[in-house]
Amino acid sequence: MQMVNPVMTASGTFGYGIEFADLVDLSQIGGIIMKGTTLNPREGNDYPRMAETASGMLNCVGLQNKGVDYFCQHIYPQVKDIPSNMIVNVSGSSPDDYAECAARINQLDNIPAIELNISCPNVKQGGMAFGVTTEGASQVVRAVRRAYDKTLIVKLSPNVTSIADIARSVEDAGADAVSLINTLMGMAVDIERRKPRLSINTGGLSGPAVKPVALRCVWQVAKAVRIPVIGLGGIMTAEDAIEFFMVGASAIEIGTGNFIDPAISVKVAQGISDWLDRHGCNTLDEIRGVI
Repeated sequence: MQMVNPVMTASGTFGYGIEFADLVDLSQIGGIIMKGTTLNPREGNDYPRMAETASGMLNCVGLQNKGVDYFCQHIYPQVKDIPSNMIVNVSGSSPDDYAECAARINQLDNIPAIELNISCPNVKQGGMAFGVTTEGASQVVRAVRRAYDKTLIVKLSPNVTSIADIARSVEDAGADAVSLINTLMGMAVDIERRKPRLSINTGGLSGPAVKPVALRCVWQVAKAVRIPVIGLGGIMTAEDAIEFFMVGASAIEIGTGNFIDPAISVKVAQGISDWLDRHGCNTLDEIRGVI
């Protein structure tokens, strides 16, 4: 998969890309990872689904989407000619769900890659996320790899004991790249109402608050695997992105920053180029993994 630059938008923060076409030149974004898609339609969680926190935000949207068939019939015709890498984030509740969803996307010529969200609950194991055990993670990746023959990115959860072990397991199962980190589990309380700020009590924490954790995870994983590592978590500036490259990331994703500035990905991409010029570097390879 060729990219005009190493900056992508993170799933769930940039819609399907088409919503931002009047605000930013989509051709200047290395890749657009579209919102989570599942085999069957999902209503998502009740409102409120989002809450602002210090240096970040919590969300519990719950993968609301109209299912993969709706995506193929109605969304794909609108995004297939966008001049960027249009990547589908795939979620599921069983390995078979993931595989069937991926198989249908595999038939779409202008979708060069998928990103697997393995932080979804495994309904056969009491709701425990696939991505918190090496066996659960590799089971999903093996199933999808049999059904999908394009670039397979696996998004890793930080809510684990050893993220490097999970990364190695999905690499061995056939992943072409890993992206990390997914959100951290968090909570916020409205002390006047004496209730949680989110409808289901807890949600995923993202934004600048998680960047130190994300950097640590990317640093550990980049040393543990041979496949490319895509870093994300709290990136708001080109300088943030440079940190991720220095700990071993091959590319980065921007998520929460899109809510503040829809054009942030293009600005960060330009900022990376400017930083390299100022420091006499011809390519990112000169700084990648120096830490």
